[in-house]
Amino acid sequence: MAVDIALVRELAKLLTETDLSEIEVEDDERRIRVARGGSAAAVQHVVAAPAPAPVAAAPVAAPAAAPAAGADSHGDAVKSPMVGTAYLSPDPASPLFKAVGDSVKEGDTILIIEAMKVMNNITAPRGGTLKAVHVANAQPVEFDQPLFTIG
Repeated sequence: MAVDIALVRELAKLLTETDLSEIEVEDDERRIRVARGGSAAAVQHVVAAPAPAPVAAAPVAAPAAAPAAGADSHGDAVKSPMVGTAYLSPDPASPLFKAVGDSVKEGDTILIIEAMKVMNNITAPRGGTLKAVHVANAQPVEFDQPLFTIG
């Protein structure tokens, strides 16, 4: 079984950069899952994965296509660290985490991205005023897609 070491390293780096506990990618021939437990990372490589759902291949191709589109229109926006579904409030009955015009502090949760049934808080990297939110509630998002702008 040949393991794509470069891909595994890239996924492990993404885990560290986004503070995720695990990430999984799948294509027609394989499924690779990298998970973190404590300080070590574990890698699961499965060959001959079952037939993927029609959207299963999209996460693998998204990182190559998304940066160019997002970089042109929202260069200063905070971008998505993952593929998933964006939620602007903790649940449908609750108010938004933050609305355009609100003051934010570094570390404030602006939205959540659900990826593989895990809710990931996306926080403000710096303080300021929330100038724009570039996604709608329950909208699917791609890797590196602009999410919000803080000014």
